[in-house]
Amino acid sequence: MNAITLLPDDAVGPLTSDKQLLKRGERLLEPDVYRAAIGGRAAVIKDYRRYRGTFLAPLARLLVRREAQMLRRLAGWKHAPALVGVIGGLALGMEYINGQTLSSLQVADGQVFDQLHKALERLHEQGITHNDLHGTNVMVAAGVPVLIDFTSAWRTPRWRRNNPIARQLRRSDLKNLLKMRKRVTGIEVPPELAARVAEPQWVSVIRNGWKRNYQRFKARHNAHA
Repeated sequence: MNAITLLPDDAVGPLTSDKQLLKRGERLLEPDVYRAAIGGRAAVIKDYRRYRGTFLAPLARLLVRREAQMLRRLAGWKHAPALVGVIGGLALGMEYINGQTLSSLQVADGQVFDQLHKALERLHEQGITHNDLHGTNVMVAAGVPVLIDFTSAWRTPRWRRNNPIARQLRRSDLKNLLKMRKRVTGIEVPPELAARVAEPQWVSVIRNGWKRNYQRFKARHNAHA
């Protein structure tokens, strides 16, 4: 594979009138996302540079590097944006997809979801799970769904792809896809697919335990606020 292109930090300067802010990062380790031009090419920039000089900078660099490696692995695939390069270690440039998010579409052709389902199966065959599949992370351009935001994506080695955690990650991806399809098209999930995404008991136990502990933590925090 080709090496990841490393671009100088000044390849994209501060936000100016010719740059369009798409999303302001407000949560911890959430990047600013904006559209800009790199070498005359329209690109989307995920920018973590506000963490430079902080103790979170190494983690931000890791997030950039991991997503860049994932996009490089998917190079040439029409259902993922092309990687433009890593900017100064703390920003990621990728192809700008001129389309709409799946969640913003008033009507979506069933063929879009058929393509998305096949794309998801292709990822899973390679041992890759997206792990954050929802309507704002799918762009639709000229009728083709394009998965974006591979920050949480994970590639499981071939010899571990049948372990319970890997199976659950694939199940969760598919479950999110089916939920989106039902919400947008109104089509009920076929029984055989519903059975495939049904959560095993151990997942429900872990999730319910986490929710209980979170509620207790929240109640204590509010009590001392």
